[in-house]
Amino acid sequence: MREGIHPDYKVSKAICACGNTFETRSILPELHVDICSQCHPFYTGKQKLIDTAGRVERFRRKYGVKK
Repeated sequence: MREGIHPDYKVSKAICACGNTFETRSILPELHVDICSQCHPFYTGKQKLIDTAGRVERFRRKYGVKK
């Protein structure tokens, strides 16, 4: 790497929306993230429910076969 053209890459603190904090490396001193491994459903095994009521029926009414 050439000298003097790259930013300073240092240890920084990452803060998740759930309150979890951990250290990583970045050019920023502090990172704010929306989701981390402590609150992500894939890693925790918990499924967050999303309200999808009516979407399938609305799709069928709009694009479904007319009787």
